[in-house]
Amino acid sequence: MDNLTVYHNFVYNNGTKDFNGIILYRKTKTEESLPQKRVKFLGDNRSNCTLLIHPVQAQDNGQLGLRMTSGTAKWMEPIALNISETAPAPHIQLPPEIQEFQEVTVTCLLNFSCPGDEIKLKWSLGELLSPELDSVTSTSLTLQAVYTQSKLTFQAEWHHHGKNLTCQLWNDTAPGLLSQGTVRLDVKHLPQLKIEVSPNRTNVIKGNSVTMTCQITSSNPEYLSMSWVKDGIPWKEQETLQREQKMVTLTLSEVTKEMSGKYHCEARNALGIVQSPDVILLVHYVPEPSKVRISPSPAKEGDTVTLTCLSPASPPPTNYTWYHNNMEVPRSTDVTFRIQRVLLRHAGNYFCEAQNSLGRGTVAQEAQLDVQYSPKEVTTVIQNPSPIREGDTVTLSCNYTSSNPSVTRYEWSPPGSWNDPATGVLMIQKVAWNAEPFRCAACNQWCSWAPAVNLHIQYAPKGVKILPITPHSEIRSGHQVLLRCDFSSSCPSDVRFFWKKNGILLQEGRELSFDSISPEDAGNYNCLVNNSIGQSTSEAWMLQVLYKPRRLRVSISPKDSVMEGQTAVLTCEGDANPPISQYTWFDWNNQDLYHYDQMLRLDPVNVQHSGAYWCQGTNRLGVGQSPPSTLTIYYSPETISKRVALGVGLCLAVLLLAFWGIKFQRNWKRIQSQQEAQENSSGQSFFVRNKKVRRHPLSEGPHSLGCYNPVVEDAVNYAVLNFPVGETDRPRTGDAGTSEAQRPSLSRDNTVTYSVVKKHQVGDYENVTPEAPEAPEDEGIHYSELVHLGLGERPLVQDTVEYVTLKH
Repeated sequence: MDNLTVYHNFVYNNGTKDFNGIILYRKTKTEESLPQKRVKFLGDNRSNCTLLIHPVQAQDNGQLGLRMTSGTAKWMEPIALNISETAPAPHIQLPPEIQEFQEVTVTCLLNFSCPGDEIKLKWSLGELLSPELDSVTSTSLTLQAVYTQSKLTFQAEWHHHGKNLTCQLWNDTAPGLLSQGTVRLDVKHLPQLKIEVSPNRTNVIKGNSVTMTCQITSSNPEYLSMSWVKDGIPWKEQETLQREQKMVTLTLSEVTKEMSGKYHCEARNALGIVQSPDVILLVHYVPEPSKVRISPSPAKEGDTVTLTCLSPASPPPTNYTWYHNNMEVPRSTDVTFRIQRVLLRHAGNYFCEAQNSLGRGTVAQEAQLDVQYSPKEVTTVIQNPSPIREGDTVTLSCNYTSSNPSVTRYEWSPPGSWNDPATGVLMIQKVAWNAEPFRCAACNQWCSWAPAVNLHIQYAPKGVKILPITPHSEIRSGHQVLLRCDFSSSCPSDVRFFWKKNGILLQEGRELSFDSISPEDAGNYNCLVNNSIGQSTSEAWMLQVLYKPRRLRVSISPKDSVMEGQTAVLTCEGDANPPISQYTWFDWNNQDLYHYDQMLRLDPVNVQHSGAYWCQGTNRLGVGQSPPSTLTIYYSPETISKRVALGVGLCLAVLLLAFWGIKFQRNWKRIQSQQEAQENSSGQSFFVRNKKVRRHPLSEGPHSLGCYNPVVEDAVNYAVLNFPVGETDRPRTGDAGTSEAQRPSLSRDNTVTYSVVKKHQVGDYENVTPEAPEAPEDEGIHYSELVHLGLGERPLVQDTVEYVTLKH
């Protein structure tokens, strides 16, 4: 926008083609002129052309024109300006409907705003003025809306109906109140009631009259009906409705005590029903004829009893007089008469008299106090003649002296399956020895128990048993043992004691002693106790004597003599307590067989098993030993045949050996003769040395010969043979027997004999082996000698080798 001019009462000039008038404000791009200082431009150059004229004057009334140009565009905006010397009245806006107890918001609205003036909107509702009323004032000065408003929020009450609600426009400076707007409130509410009672007090004496009036003071909308209600029930009688006066009257001409109660008035309109506060009508009268209520009734002796005097009166009685059997009860003036512990003497007739401020009442009827009690002096009586024995039939009766109410049943203690105990007579069949004391109870509503009576039943001794006194632990053979016979009770108490062993009577007396007990004393013992009524026997008491194994023996099955190849069972039998836990077997050489069972089984037997056997038995107390028992094993027919054949073979072997012995003897003699001849001849001899170390043959000359036995791995046997040097058999220097060498030879044969003096091992000698592997080694002398007899050429003869063994 290039130019803005504000005219007052402008006109258009056709000659100049422009507007003429009083210029209030002009603004161009370059300057702003204010011909009148009262006008102020509050807008902008685009869309807001707000003007502020302050203060406004009456001559400002008329038409304003806003001349605006922008480039080649031009336009004029006329504005009608109405100036009044008095302020316009505010406009009050109400909700469509207002109901009682509803929160209501009303608005006071001005269609203008005075930014430069201090104006206010104030509310008044009847006698209430701001700031007692809660209101909020707001102002709007925008292109969309220009206004000043105040909102008032309050809770509508029935008494607001018909009152004026006023909104006032005030200026804090002169002249003060500028203008105001007023509306009349229309508040919908229930009927409002007013109650009047004549006479003005609600306490009346019986027979007087009472008038109660109910009037509607306000109702919007109008009421539809109204009436009186007594104790929740509509009261139609004696009621007068005056519709024009909006009033209903209830008249009670002669009141009775039944007219006492709560009265209220109800009125109804389109919104609902409302009721007035209660009117409590109290009819006063003297106490009515009295009655007595007893609690509890009937009363049990000893309980607390309360007697209450029932005599309605208004006002309530202030004094009571009590009578017992027509006699005044002193110091009893309350409505209740309490007996803390009622006794039989309290029984009888009771009545009372009540008195209030109007007078004394009369007596309607008396009440009877019935004091009940359980049966008195109950006793239990034994009908049987004494004494009573165990198993007898006993009759008891239950007696008493008095009872209120009458006895209806009986009870007995201790309880049991008795025969018809309700009759008061109890019959006990086969009474027990330990029967408890009996007592009975006679019962009506309550039971009274009699003192217990003891039947004093006589019986044979009870609880007989054997008590081991010494020793306190296990009994061993040789111990000193003391047993005592004991019992729990006996009636009569004079008793005698007896002892039995295995059913045989031993002795009389309370104690049974053994100075040195033996296994033969073991057995079942019984103790007997008797009195004049009978005899009782204890349970059998097993006397066990502990001892080490004894009387051991070896039994052989099937018999002492058994053929080889069969089975023999040896059993170690003996006596011990505790039983034998381990067995040990020995043979005839007292050698432990390392067998620990009771039976020793030999299967099959042979001749080597023959002999004496014995056993040992062991328990935790010691060891016992049996005498030896002999087991004889004889040959079977097959063995006998084999033995005979062996004997024949041995005889033949002996004959063969004899034959060879004779032959050996002959050879031996021949050798002996040769040796004798050699002693006088020149010959060489050699020794065979047995060494445990392997050695190589020694070389002792060109004519030495070493013989090595390869059969023996860990021994080497050597023989060194020296022969003549030449074929002419000339003797060497140093050879022994030169003269004898010239003698003619006896046989001219070569003989070789080995000789070793040694305790030999197998394989120690070459050309010598044992004859039998099983034969034991023996010591022997083996020797060897080579004899070359004579000179010259030796004739060829058969070479033989002979062995001679000399044993020592």
